[in-house]
Amino acid sequence: MGLWDALLGRRRPVRPDLDQLFGLPSAAVTLEAAAGFRPTGLGSVCFAAVEGGAFAEVERQVRALLDADVAGGGAPVEASRDSYGYSWLLARHSPDDLPGLVNDLHAVNSELEANGFGPQLLCSLVGFRDPQGRSPALVYLYKRGTFYPFCPAAGGGERRDSALELQVRALVGDDLRVEEDLSRWFPVWGAPGL
Repeated sequence: MGLWDALLGRRRPVRPDLDQLFGLPSAAVTLEAAAGFRPTGLGSVCFAAVEGGAFAEVERQVRALLDADVAGGGAPVEASRDSYGYSWLLARHSPDDLPGLVNDLHAVNSELEANGFGPQLLCSLVGFRDPQGRSPALVYLYKRGTFYPFCPAAGGGERRDSALELQVRALVGDDLRVEEDLSRWFPVWGAPGL
């Protein structure tokens, strides 16, 4: 960082740290013990699709990588596109196999990053649910290297349960690097895995 950046209050952007994803199993134990939230076994990666043969080949490789465990009883990865034009890859595991799910999410992010498509990566999320039916997700912001909770309000619609988001943030703060800037806690309405 240069002198002018320091004088003008600019900061160096946080670099993505995909290994932060491996903190999710520890956070899941905390969430279950403190609030009864259990993993759903669903997780997804969101990225901005790019037209062209190179990206199509990498996307094919990523899907093949995740589909490889279908023979072992796993479910095939599901691809979808949301109403904003972003692409999602949904991975399914047993709710008790959060480490396997995290490995898949890490592999997708790593493969895209290794092939030069890191700028297209937006976020990854893992879903949770409690006995009352509340379903928060822990969202990893690729470009920030941080997590935040996203909690849709019960009853449908595009409403958030802000109090629950703050509660989840307090619970996982020792396990995950939580995004401090609340304006970056973007809603991910209709995301696969919620």
